[in-house]
Amino acid sequence: MNRKNPLPTDLYCITAEDYSLGRSNIEIVKQWIAAGIKIIQYREKDKDMKKKYEECKIIRELTKEADVTFIVNDDIDLAMMVQADGVHIGQDDLPLEAVRQLVGDQMIIGISTHSPEQAQGAVKAGADYIGVGPIFKTSTKKNVCDPVGLEYLKYVVDNIAIPFVAIGGIKESNVIEVVHCGAKCIAMVTEITQAQDIGKKINGIRKIIKGIEEKK
Repeated sequence: MNRKNPLPTDLYCITAEDYSLGRSNIEIVKQWIAAGIKIIQYREKDKDMKKKYEECKIIRELTKEADVTFIVNDDIDLAMMVQADGVHIGQDDLPLEAVRQLVGDQMIIGISTHSPEQAQGAVKAGADYIGVGPIFKTSTKKNVCDPVGLEYLKYVVDNIAIPFVAIGGIKESNVIEVVHCGAKCIAMVTEITQAQDIGKKINGIRKIIKGIEEKK
């Protein structure tokens, strides 16, 4: 885990058990690790805290053993209890400065942003990275804002110095557009969790990304 460069990878995977073809989060995480994924976020809004804690304890052990960065979405206390590498918050969660006081200097803090103003605010508040999106329409996350499109992504590429991850409705079929705009790290949820063969899906997406990068 490196706060100075928290996203040194191409794919950022996020759990979504309801969209995992009946497989558990633990099963999915094991397959991600086997496929070489280096950053994993645990995002489960509707489970009770005990179940989330039990799952995160196991995922923490799996990720630590494989040297994979482990991020917990929203639940700051849960992230601290399981000694996750970081926490990802939204615009309506606790202020980033308050989260930093709680988690200390070692933990990564990422924050979702949907506009240039929010991106600049995140930089000023000391975010380690920002989420940029939703790029396209997504149904995975409830109460999500309208797509921000590629224009906001281009703004971040040109104007924001800290690392960022592009997120929201990104699929194998449209990842080319996102990479062409300058995204280096891309978050995918259902495109990967709903794949019958997760390793094959990840390899296919990586081939597309690598092909674009080699042409630049």
